[in-house]
Amino acid sequence: MLNQDSVAATGVAARCRAAKAAQTRLAVATTEQKNALLHRIAARLEGDCAAVVEANQRDVAAAADAGLSSALVDRLRLDEKRLRALAASVREVVALPDPVGLVESLWTRPNGLQVGKMRIPLGVIAIIFESRPNVVIDAAILCLKSGNAAILKGGKEAAHTNAALAAVLSSALVDAGLPSEAVTLLTDRGEVGELLHQTETVDLVIPRGGEGLVRYVTENSRIPVVQHYKGVCHVFVDATADLEMASRIVVNAKAQRPGTCNAAETLLVHAEVAERFLPEVARALAAARVTLVGCERTRAVLPEVTPATEADWSTEYLDLVLSVRVVDDLEAALAHISRYGSSHTEAIVTRDYQNAHAFIARVPSSAVLVNASTRFNDGGELGLGAEIGISTSKLHAFGPMGLRELTTTKFIVYGQGQVRA
Repeated sequence: MLNQDSVAATGVAARCRAAKAAQTRLAVATTEQKNALLHRIAARLEGDCAAVVEANQRDVAAAADAGLSSALVDRLRLDEKRLRALAASVREVVALPDPVGLVESLWTRPNGLQVGKMRIPLGVIAIIFESRPNVVIDAAILCLKSGNAAILKGGKEAAHTNAALAAVLSSALVDAGLPSEAVTLLTDRGEVGELLHQTETVDLVIPRGGEGLVRYVTENSRIPVVQHYKGVCHVFVDATADLEMASRIVVNAKAQRPGTCNAAETLLVHAEVAERFLPEVARALAAARVTLVGCERTRAVLPEVTPATEADWSTEYLDLVLSVRVVDDLEAALAHISRYGSSHTEAIVTRDYQNAHAFIARVPSSAVLVNASTRFNDGGELGLGAEIGISTSKLHAFGPMGLRELTTTKFIVYGQGQVRA
């Protein structure tokens, strides 16, 4: 547990009040203090590596015994290699500019007042997540560097790993002379309902998990929620695409890590290249153990493919399954994405400049890529450092949420004695 025993023994409301009090101290911490804290966290992740891995192995074994899919078990796994990569991502956040206190604009009014907008922390952020224990660290370091306190509630499938990572954070906070209540770990599922009602202390809720979790949080929260229902991501292979490039992109987008929200779930192929491209990409996907379901036009080229149902087009598989549809042109691809997409991530593979820019302009998703894998819609890959999640709601953030997205702005005004007439 992250809090002192006396705090951990109290109810959710009291723990949220403690987090709010801790946030007032964290909000005025200097960049140097916050960076020193993050360096301590990275060092402890490496120093306590064996303990964290051992805890994770207990969770992974339990998940396998419970019959979870290989993709879901992979989301849960945190081996030594991934743990060291997590420590490296902490150090990447250290290197990022601190947004707190940044004056983004300053202008002078006719009466001589200087008006500006300064970035400030959001306050206390609750993150409710499933499966991935790395979220404990990703969420905490982003909140801490941006001056926010964090209330974390992970899934029971990662309970041992989450607790081990929480211990890392707690000890680092104490060593840095900052309040351990700045990060709080909740462990009881029954606490979620009470947490969602803490309007006086919690400023934002970010759910990270399946569609069911996001809908539950959105429907039951009295606190603003950043939504990300699901990632039904598309790759459209245009008539002018380099087909060898397209095959590499599709395999990477689907199979590199299929249990992630930015993995491709639907492949759209221009009819003009379907007969040439589909056999090639099908072989490459089969080598990556991907199962295909397809429309009738797809099955005319690949008769062994299972027929796709209407439900397949809006399904986030999070597994080695890919739905395939042959479309007449760019307009048909855009229409399909508009109907079945989830505003997450879409990619086009094309050598046509006009089609590329039409796709960028007309696809209303949080990230639109040209000739690149959907897997790049990630805070680290886009240069944000670790991310706290990918928002598919457009207020107040859209896409990966890094440090800047965990702050807001306030107006600051400098005068020389002006009074309003």
